[in-house]
Order: sequence, then structure tokens, then C-alpha cells
Amino acid sequence: MQTTIAVVEDERDQRENYVAALSDRYRVCTYASRLEALEGLEREAPDLAILDVILGDEVDGGFELCREMLSRRPGLPIVFVSTRVDEISQISGLNLGAWDYIAKPVALPVLVQKVRRLLWVAAHPARSADAAELLEVGDLRVDVGRMRVSWQGSPIDLTLTEFREVTGLARRPGRVMSYEQLMDAAEQGVVTRNTVTTHIRNLRKKFKAVDPGFRQIATQYRVGYRWVE
Repeated sequence: MQTTIAVVEDERDQRENYVAALSDRYRVCTYASRLEALEGLEREAPDLAILDVILGDEVDGGFELCREMLSRRPGLPIVFVSTRVDEISQISGLNLGAWDYIAKPVALPVLVQKVRRLLWVAAHPARSADAAELLEVGDLRVDVGRMRVSWQGSPIDLTLTEFREVTGLARRPGRVMSYEQLMDAAEQGVVTRNTVTTHIRNLRKKFKAVDPGFRQIATQYRVGYRWVE
């Protein structure tokens, strides 16, 4: 039976973008409002739901829908994708039980990969070591199963490749990861040394936006990079 993804988004263009990105792999049901979604979910329960927070005139419509969906089906993977990216909103969504909270605009390949990962974790709760894996190195926190990274308690919005490279570095703090190891960690088709260097530069910028004194990603000249403990 084909996996079903529910998308609740009040902007038509955005709904169509999600359908285009996800429909090759999944059956996608779209809804424009909280009430429309509740009616549709009575007919068919999804395997994962993607919710906006602001739904029409309901500024917290997605939060309310999340509560209602989880009351009916606890453990349902729910992902918020929203322009509401202030810390309080993100914490509220995650405290309600959402598995992830992503800022708009989201790169569709990243969203697809996160959906794939969360569905795998949901389908293999006992077998997934990553589902419960939490890496903490100083002020760095990496929730591997939910693909979330934070520094000093503030979330860091990373691309999929950046997330994989940070995870690789965090798993071996103090030890140098070579360019080749970082290329393997990226799990992309074509990754060069220059690409790795660009990713590391972008990573440093994102962490420094939260903490101007960030210096935890150190360069090992001509070899690679390491995470400073």
C-alpha cells in the first residue's frame, strides 16, 4: 500500500510545489485549512503530515491541528514548515509533539529527504539506532533521528549536506576528518574538496550568526577539518 502524506497549507502554489516534489514516491493529499484537513483525515489517516502554522485567518491553526491529529493518532510524524521561525514558535511546535520544524522557504530536495528519513524512523522504531541518537559536544546538540542541530540552545538551519558533515564531525570530536571522509559523509553523487570547503565556510557563517565567537570547526591544513572539543 502506498505511503500517504498529508499537506496542510493555505497557499495554493506552495501546495502544488510539495505535490510536485513528493508525488513521485508518495500519495499526497492536500488541504487548504484546518477544518478541511480534519474532514479529510476522517476519511483517510496519513503516514506523515506536513503543516503550516498559519492557516488562513487562524494564526495558530497548524498548532491546533497538530494537537487534534496527535490526540487521534499519537506518534504520527508531523513536520511544521512555516515562516513563523521565532524561537517561541519552534519550541511550541516541538513541545506539541512535532518531529521537526522547518523554516520557509525550504529547499524541496531537503524536505523530501527529511520526509524519507522520518518515515523510515517511524517504520523501524526498534531497529533505528539513529532514532534515539543524540549527540552533545559542549554547546552543540545534534538530534540525528529528527535531523536537528542547535548551538547554545539556538536552532541552526542546515542543508542536508551540512547536517551530515556536522554530524560526522560531532561523532569524532577532536579528531581530524579528511576531505575524503567528509565527502563520504555528505552521501552526494559528486562532492569535491572545493565543495567541502564551501560547505564548511557556510557552516561557520551559520554558527557565527548565532555565536560570533564560534571557532569550533578547525582547519587541519591540507588534510581536513575537526570539531574542537
